[in-house]
Amino acid sequence: TLGRGTEITLHLKDEATEYADESKLRELVGHYSEFITHPIFLRTVTTTTVEIEDEEDDTEEEEEENKDDDVEVSDEEGTDSEVEEKPKKTEEVTTFDWEELNMNVPIWTREKDSITDEDYQNFWNVVSKEENTKAARWNHFNAEGNINFRSILYLPEEVPAHYKFGNIDAVKGGLKLYVRKVLISDEFDLMPRYLGFIRGVVDSDDLPLNVNRETLQESKIIKVIKKKLVRKALDLVRAFSKETAKDDDEAKEVEVDEDGNVIEEVDEEKESPYIEWYKKFSNNLKMGILDDEANRGKIAKLLRFQTSKTVDEDKWVSLEEYVENMKEWQNDIFVMAGANVEEIQKSPFIEKFTEKDVEVIFLTDPVDEYMTQQLRDFDGNKFQSITAENVKLQDEDEDLVKRREKAYKKKFKPLTKWLKKLYGPAVMRVAISKRLGSSPAIVSNSEYGHSANMERIMRAQAYQHGQDDFSMRAMRILEINPRHPFINKLLEGCPPEKEEEGEEPFEISEETEDSAWMLLDMANLNGGFQVTDGAAHSKRMNKYLQATLGVEG
Repeated sequence: TLGRGTEITLHLKDEATEYADESKLRELVGHYSEFITHPIFLRTVTTTTVEIEDEEDDTEEEEEENKDDDVEVSDEEGTDSEVEEKPKKTEEVTTFDWEELNMNVPIWTREKDSITDEDYQNFWNVVSKEENTKAARWNHFNAEGNINFRSILYLPEEVPAHYKFGNIDAVKGGLKLYVRKVLISDEFDLMPRYLGFIRGVVDSDDLPLNVNRETLQESKIIKVIKKKLVRKALDLVRAFSKETAKDDDEAKEVEVDEDGNVIEEVDEEKESPYIEWYKKFSNNLKMGILDDEANRGKIAKLLRFQTSKTVDEDKWVSLEEYVENMKEWQNDIFVMAGANVEEIQKSPFIEKFTEKDVEVIFLTDPVDEYMTQQLRDFDGNKFQSITAENVKLQDEDEDLVKRREKAYKKKFKPLTKWLKKLYGPAVMRVAISKRLGSSPAIVSNSEYGHSANMERIMRAQAYQHGQDDFSMRAMRILEINPRHPFINKLLEGCPPEKEEEGEEPFEISEETEDSAWMLLDMANLNGGFQVTDGAAHSKRMNKYLQATLGVEG
């Protein structure tokens, strides 16, 4: 019995006896009452087996020892007769102890100035239930207004395990709601899906302890808390993004050459801690552009990209930095999507921009094109894919460009007309390119259609079904280079635009037609598309190799 206080006895039904189990009680207290002020003790029972001494055995041993003193035993007799040891007697002893279950301290109730970084990291291990990980950054704040609450939000250093398999659902039990340090639930959607990796606690004194969870989920209170938490979480990432790489404070050993002169080492520029974190969680932020229209502008400022000017230096730039570095005549943010950086760098689309020193943002994540379709513009500058037709660089005389384009269209009209008739539905249109340099042709996409990269992504969807090929295909436009010798040679071999009366019909050679098809295959590959007809392409290549090597088929 207790010396003082109140003793409460609970009588359990037969089907509820599991709640008297020690492990179940430990689980419940650890889940719901981990941080309450008053200590909770659990009476534990420990049963051990101990040896006991037998009084009869002790007296027998003394008598045998006295006999041994009177009788002399030879060495041989001593070795032959082995004394059998009697098994010792044991008994079970039961002990009762009181174990305190809620020893973790709710540090969110303390003042921030009194909490060290080590305390925050230790509490991260308590919240995340992960002993060997660390938090990248955290935000400890008090929210005041219609409802007051205290909270600590943590950014993890590593992505959750299920993220690595494409599942970006929120971490189970990542964010817990407490009322006066008593857990109400860890299943509320206090964060949107794209911020589901954030861990932490929310504690309010304004909510009643006996609140119904279903009612609370649908109430305005949760919506108010969620709105403030999202804003604080984005502020936390924003503050993190402004941090720069810190130099090591440790003194470096100075190297000296043979003459005694100090060798100056070139300090390698360290990667920003935010970029290191961003590489792991960038897809979540980009998902936020799709899902969170209200905070789309804030999230856009947190994005970082590699560009045609910074990729070789392994630097990442923000959209704000890109806009600051734009040319005076430039109104668009130029982007190009591809499977990887190497593929984009080798693309003929990038030649004109490299030549004119215009920066292009590389989009290498599958979610990037979906993101730019939703974001559309940044700071008044719209996103423009350089793989689309009619991409204009406004650094040239507009009148000169129009006159040159008109002359090329007139000259190559017979070729473009014949090629469109030859290719049929394989291309939507044949056009004169204004941007190609060394490549004879390339296939681009229409301004409002899918790019080659988007077509590749759509075809790779694991669960896509019921879509016909036409809905996934990009609207392909063949752009030919009017200054390339291949194109001029094809112009000579194609039929005239109009045949005069009385003349024999123009015959197109088999070589010219094969060359035209090989030109389309090359243009498709240059544009990032697949070859239209693989079997026909192999047949043409086989014929070409036979002619080149002088081998009969």
